[in-house]
Amino acid sequence: MNLYLISVLLGIIEGLTEFLPISSTAHLKLAMKPLLGAQADSSFWDMYLIVIQLGAILALPVFFWSRIVKFCSTFPRGERGDRNILNHPLSLVMIAFVTTAIPMYLLSHFHKIDKNQDNLIIIGAALLIGGIVMWVVDVVFTHPTTLHMEQMTLPQAIWVGMCQILSGAFPGTSRSMSTIAAGQLGGMSRGAALEFSFFLSMPTMTAATVYTLYKWLFPKDASGHHVAHDPISSQQWILLVIGLVVSFIVALAVVAWFMNWVRRRGFTPFAIYRILLGTAVLAYAFSKHA
Repeated sequence: MNLYLISVLLGIIEGLTEFLPISSTAHLKLAMKPLLGAQADSSFWDMYLIVIQLGAILALPVFFWSRIVKFCSTFPRGERGDRNILNHPLSLVMIAFVTTAIPMYLLSHFHKIDKNQDNLIIIGAALLIGGIVMWVVDVVFTHPTTLHMEQMTLPQAIWVGMCQILSGAFPGTSRSMSTIAAGQLGGMSRGAALEFSFFLSMPTMTAATVYTLYKWLFPKDASGHHVAHDPISSQQWILLVIGLVVSFIVALAVVAWFMNWVRRRGFTPFAIYRILLGTAVLAYAFSKHA
């Protein structure tokens, strides 16, 4: 298949799945091999996945620009004057981010969790279990006490940040699934949990992407010495730009649609999709080991 078309398809997959609770990592990993064959394991395509994620990230500040401006202009007292420097929405986002970032850095540095990224059994199990959890939470926790993000508490933010760690440790879990379900478990409405998940993803995904890109740009061999990458060709630059732009456009549309959908209908269809996909991935993975 033409590489430019493949770049468009991967950009669409990234944009569609990054903010839906169905795991962009799982979908990209499942699509790479059939589309690229042996090339999927190359250093360039590892970096490509990082760059197109940046495109999806950029969609969030564009969509939430007015909310971001309002939060900044009312910091730290809040719009109603009942907030402080510890429980203002912007503070809660950063507290949840730090709650996730420190353990994730330690896990990635000392336990090499990156090796899980291509494990189909882990991906399938995470999809399946996450789908069941999301379905149960969406059906059972229907009487929230926190209806809007502006009403969130410090314990809720810490709880959501702790649950977000699961998505980094187990590919297929989905960062948005873990944070949305955690928010609902913590007493937040669907809309509040979803909006906080989006806001939390801005620093979380930016930091993770920059860190991963840094490791790609300055790789080390087994002895700890830096090694050089092959130079990026003009064709590869074009592929990067295509993937970034497509993922940005698709993600922007998905965020707008998803916010409206969830408020009216909930997460059950996504949970069912996760269960079906996780079951299929596990069946395939175990058939390969048979």
